[in-house]
Amino acid sequence: MLHRPSSLTSRLLLWLLLPLSLLAALSLIDTYREARQTANDVFDRVLAGSALAIAERVAVGPDGLLEVDVPYVALEMLTSAAEDRVFYRVEGPPGVFVTGYRQLPVPEPHAQTEIASDVEFSDQEFRSEPIRVALLNGAASSGERSLAFRVAVAETTTARQALARDILLRSAARQGLLILIAGAAVLFGVRRALRPLTRLEKAIDRRSEDDLSPIRQSVPQEVERLVGAINGFIRRLRAALDALKHFTGNASHQLRTPLAVVRTQIELARRAEDRDTAREALDRADRAVLQSERTLAQLLLLARVDEASVDRDGGAAIDLQETARSVTEDLEPAAAKAGLDLGFEAQGNSGPFIHGNHMLLGELVRNLVENAIHHAGSGRSATVRVRGNGNRAILEVEDDGPGISRENREKALARFEQLSGDTAGGAGLGLAIVTEIAGVMSGDVTLGDAPGGGLKVEVTFPRASS
Repeated sequence: MLHRPSSLTSRLLLWLLLPLSLLAALSLIDTYREARQTANDVFDRVLAGSALAIAERVAVGPDGLLEVDVPYVALEMLTSAAEDRVFYRVEGPPGVFVTGYRQLPVPEPHAQTEIASDVEFSDQEFRSEPIRVALLNGAASSGERSLAFRVAVAETTTARQALARDILLRSAARQGLLILIAGAAVLFGVRRALRPLTRLEKAIDRRSEDDLSPIRQSVPQEVERLVGAINGFIRRLRAALDALKHFTGNASHQLRTPLAVVRTQIELARRAEDRDTAREALDRADRAVLQSERTLAQLLLLARVDEASVDRDGGAAIDLQETARSVTEDLEPAAAKAGLDLGFEAQGNSGPFIHGNHMLLGELVRNLVENAIHHAGSGRSATVRVRGNGNRAILEVEDDGPGISRENREKALARFEQLSGDTAGGAGLGLAIVTEIAGVMSGDVTLGDAPGGGLKVEVTFPRASS
């Protein structure tokens, strides 16, 4: 069971939307990464400002210890942005807790600086919640001594995640809208682009079964090759139907007369009063049957030639000499029975080669030799010759019979043309078959005079490269 192919629209949508969806997914991943970075940049500035404000209020007390007057406005500016909770911690050297949330996780000190402007950021977890920590290293001086300290300010990440999520959702909405617009454009574009095919379908559907003329419908450039292929098929179909009509017409015309002769002679044999008269009538009927058989065989061969001419191709490389030699040997007994001396001449042991159909080439040679046997006459001679001449391969069949006059040679190559004075009883198909087979193989047929008088038929083919 053949699988029904999907529609062109669905295929185009699939090939368009799949890559777009993949690109959109990759774009959203990159957008979410940038959204988180943007949210961190925005909120980290506020977090760093809060740490700097607290660091400015760190001082050395009269007892030589650090004192901090935390400005709560620095913490309030963090909590005003969202429902995030804020934590802080101030510690002196070496890690002495001063104030704030003692359990607040801060990175271990690694390189302290006396300039309270370098803020380090890190992501930690506090009380089972993710937090963002800003850590500021500084130093407080009393004039006599200087004490290092660290200020850590942290907040939960609810506002940051909300901002990143909002940016991501807005980007996803834009990407989805773009995909929907692209899909709608494909649907509209395909339906509009397929309108010429709909008109082509209607034009073909309106045709009758007898209309085999080429399609003249205007179609897009991409469909011209399809229409050309359909026109080519119509041409081959018309040629095949014409060949069939030609064959049936020729068969009915050529077989009607011999069959009528057979019926007449059988009726005469029935009414004959003596055996000799009856035998003579039956002999005429037998000759008419033989003529019918040969005519029918030639008609079938012509049908095969017509079929080959409809769909011709280069064919295989054939040894012209070998084919001609084989056919000549097969027909030697028939030539001897007719009193004809049949010979064969060739250059070398093989070749030249031509491209074509082996069976048709054999029938071409057979028809040439049989034509010589039937028309040269008893006591005559005929020669089959094969030779090469540059890029051409030449087949010659010549005899020393009565030949064909110059004014009748073109007529002799046509179908069903019997020359005046022809007593061989043929149907006028022998040389016509030769001409049409040669045409299928891109060959040419020429009728000329044999050197010793008689007819020389020369068939020239393009020579194969190997």
